[in-house]
Amino acid sequence: MTGSSEVGSAARRDLRDGIPADLRRPLRLLAVHAHPDDETLATGLTLAHHASAGDEVHVLTCTLGEEGEVITPELSGLEGTEELGPHRALEVARATSILGVTHHWLGGDPPRWRDSGMAGSAAAAHPRAFVNADVQQAAQMMAEQIRALRPDVVVTYDPEGGYGHPDHIHTHRVTMAAVGLLSAPERPVTYVVLIPRAWAEQDRAWLAEHVPSGTRSPAGGVARVPAPEEPYAVGVVDDDKVTHAVQDPAAAVIQASALREHGTQVTVHEGWYTLSNDVAARISGREGFARWETGQW
Repeated sequence: MTGSSEVGSAARRDLRDGIPADLRRPLRLLAVHAHPDDETLATGLTLAHHASAGDEVHVLTCTLGEEGEVITPELSGLEGTEELGPHRALEVARATSILGVTHHWLGGDPPRWRDSGMAGSAAAAHPRAFVNADVQQAAQMMAEQIRALRPDVVVTYDPEGGYGHPDHIHTHRVTMAAVGLLSAPERPVTYVVLIPRAWAEQDRAWLAEHVPSGTRSPAGGVARVPAPEEPYAVGVVDDDKVTHAVQDPAAAVIQASALREHGTQVTVHEGWYTLSNDVAARISGREGFARWETGQW
C-alpha cells in the first residue's frame, strides 16, 4: 500500500532504532557497497549525517569498479583498461574523506575480487569476478572485518541490489551471510536501502520542474527526466516497506560535494545528477531503509 509521504516520513524511525538508548559512545555504522561511487550515490546522505553527528562511520567496498563506463572525455582512455580501477580507488578515497568516513576494501587493499560488469557482460567470466565469489568464502572474509570494526549498524542493498546490478545483488548475499556468521553479541542491527514510491514520484515531479531542457553531460549526452509512467528501479517499493529514514538537507550538500569526486561516473548539477545513461536523478536530502531479518524477502 502506498501512503502519504508526509505521514510516512514522520512515522519512520532513524537508524539508532534497536540500539540501547544509554549507549555511552558514538554509534558505529558500516555501509557495505559493491563499487566506488555506490557509497555516495546510495547512502552518502546517511554517511555524512552520522559523521557530522560525531558517529564513527565506515565504508567497505567489494571491488575497484574496473568495468565502469567513463563519462569524462579527458579520462575516456581509462575505460576498459586496468588503470580504471586504481583511478576509481582515488575517487572513493576523496569522496569518503569529504563524507567524513573511513574507507576499507573487502579482503584488504587491493580487494580480492573485481567488478563483474552489468548483467550479461563478458566481465562476469573473469576468474576474479565478484559475482562468482563463493558466498561463504567472501562472507568469512567480511565477517572478520566486521568483527574488527564492531559496528552497531550495517547498511547495504536490498536483495535485488537497488537496480539489479549483479555485484549489488551479490553484495547483499555476502553481507547477510557475514552477519549471520557473527555471534549474537557481535551481530549489528542490519538495514537495506529502499526508496518509498511516494518519494520517487515526488522526485520525478521535482526534476521535471528543475532540470533545464537540453542540459548536456561532459560526454555530450542530454539529460533526460523520466516520464511519470516509466517503470521505477526495483529498489522503489510501497511506502509501508520503508520503515526507517534519514532526512538532512545539510548532509545533502556534503553528499553532492562527495559525488563530484566520482568524476568518471557522475555529473553533478544543482540538486540533481546524471550517470552514463544521462537520466536525471535528484539529490533529495533523504534516504530510506528497512530493517533486515533473515528470510524476510
